[in-house]
Amino acid sequence: MTGVNAPHGPAEDGLTPDRLLTTTRSVRRRLDLGRPVPVALVEECLRIARQAPCGSGRNAGHWIVVTDPAIRAAIGELYRKAFDRYVSSPASPGPAGEAAGPGPGRAGGENPWAASRRRSLDSAGHLARHLGEVPVLVMACLDSGGPLPGGSQAGLWGTLMPSVWSYMLAARARGLGTAWTTAHLAYEREIAGLLGIPPGVHQGALIPTAYYLGDTFRPAARPPLQGVLHHDRW
Repeated sequence: MTGVNAPHGPAEDGLTPDRLLTTTRSVRRRLDLGRPVPVALVEECLRIARQAPCGSGRNAGHWIVVTDPAIRAAIGELYRKAFDRYVSSPASPGPAGEAAGPGPGRAGGENPWAASRRRSLDSAGHLARHLGEVPVLVMACLDSGGPLPGGSQAGLWGTLMPSVWSYMLAARARGLGTAWTTAHLAYEREIAGLLGIPPGVHQGALIPTAYYLGDTFRPAARPPLQGVLHHDRW
């Protein structure tokens, strides 16, 4: 049985809505690369994801579920090249292992936010080396009917991006791990050729999907709310 009202697969005990929202992480190191994922389970998650808000009721999102080993390997190679380019660029926080250093809050130790960034970069490098081995790659696409318009595109992408997060939440509730990735966009044209994506359809996110290893996840370290909260005006 599938569909929005279908029963959930295995889930953690006590996975309340708040816990689901605060502990659904980008899973990079703990993806089980050797365990197949039923396509029907991925489709169930996507049916739920399509209930997410979309601008003006427009359903412009399309989803490509990639399981073919050769295509996954080709995407993985392009993703690795894109990640290596990113790590060596000024936009990167630095090579893995150099993204953190001493900082306030830990006498003589590592700043907790910098430590979190270092761990994220290390795990992102691990995913980049193994992306092509992940059992399922889900490509979220937006059909704009032509080239992307100039100016603000918030409303346009707002028809797709909430569904990506909803997919990740639905997957987590069913024992699957996911990661929201965009590094592949450096080779968007090449990947479009691999997947037969037509003109006017734009890639928004690539979501590796697999069962995860281990028991649970915990909330991530984040700076205090008061540092980013504004009332009435900036």
